[in-house]
Amino acid sequence: MNSRKRVVFLTILTCVLAALFVAQVAIASFGTSANASVNQSEKPTPGNTLISIQSYGNYGSILEVTPEGETVWEYTPPNSRVFDAEVLDNGNILAAVATKRVAANCPNRELQISEQSCVQNRVVEIDYRSKNIVWNYTWYDEYIENHEVHDADRLKNGNTAIVDMGNDRAFVVNRDGNITWEWKADKHLSNNSRFRKQYGGPPNPGGEKDWTHINDIDRLDDGDYQLSIRNFDSIIDVDPQTHNITNVVGEPGNHTSLYEQHNPDRIESAGTTVIADSQNNRIVEMDAQNGSIIWRYGGGGLLSWPRDADRLPSGNTLITDTQNDRVIEINQQGEVVWEYTGADFAYNADRIGVGEDPNRISSARNFQTKTSNNTVTGTILTIRSYSQFAIPRWMNIYQATNLLVLIITGMGLILELSRYKWSSK
Repeated sequence: MNSRKRVVFLTILTCVLAALFVAQVAIASFGTSANASVNQSEKPTPGNTLISIQSYGNYGSILEVTPEGETVWEYTPPNSRVFDAEVLDNGNILAAVATKRVAANCPNRELQISEQSCVQNRVVEIDYRSKNIVWNYTWYDEYIENHEVHDADRLKNGNTAIVDMGNDRAFVVNRDGNITWEWKADKHLSNNSRFRKQYGGPPNPGGEKDWTHINDIDRLDDGDYQLSIRNFDSIIDVDPQTHNITNVVGEPGNHTSLYEQHNPDRIESAGTTVIADSQNNRIVEMDAQNGSIIWRYGGGGLLSWPRDADRLPSGNTLITDTQNDRVIEINQQGEVVWEYTGADFAYNADRIGVGEDPNRISSARNFQTKTSNNTVTGTILTIRSYSQFAIPRWMNIYQATNLLVLIITGMGLILELSRYKWSSK
């Protein structure tokens, strides 16, 4: 092919790609970003679903969707990421919200490393009807990446348990905002601790680096606090009186057990824990004492970096499949019976109204395990998901890919035109 023919070919290709890109953007602008589909072979657990969305930027939100996928309630705090959210007994919503602030709105003590902005972490109680914040607890941190508040739980006495991964601690506050209990990882997971001597773990890098990435807290029936220490690949139980670690599931660096897990839920009656084993792309149910895996679902091709899993009273499991931008419900055979798509980088999901009574929740000891080892698909999904952080909010991955090819083709056309013009002299 001579230079003239290459110019013609590249010109046509550039025009086609440009037209395709415009068409993609136009179609997307008229489409919907989320929808639900239901497998009619078996009915899902009744009730609406509360979904918290971290988002690919700082556009987080909380959605309540019907079984048909209709959004009937939404809360979108500006310039924020939303993590754990749950419906309280009074009908209000408790949510963990991280808001990126400009430097002018940040305390000077939080501008030592990142001089341009900081993160305001808030645990908020939102009135369901008015969407007004009726209670909140707030603190600031250096920057938003790996310093967000991920979880908060309202306790039976009205206090609120919170994890603060930026400061490697868990604590409890009362309605007046006073801290009534606090546990610090540097006293119990550092070099000279009993945990470190028995299990090992990453050393404390100091400063503002991400050490524990503590991302979940629950109060157990025996009074202990269950904490998810993500970067240690471990779930620990802590005695609130002595602050000692009373039980450990998982082991730092042993990724056949857990690998950067999220949102463990204890099934008290069965003595097991349902866990989103995120980096292993699966959901597991483990014996809460010896850590043996008794059930698993997922793997590359089925799930991509899930961050929440709730066992429902029906025996089905509700899963937040983060990098697939969806929430699914599977039955005991591992079949998807409900799916909500378009939840961009969702964090967790709760089926409203089903309750969390551990005596009503069944173990998966007799459920069918379903796994996939499709690492190629899993890797592609991971790349697709993380690329969403780098492209504009209005552009999806397909539009971005087309635009990239269009730019490369356009540059080739410019180069070929230059060569053609030079050779014609």
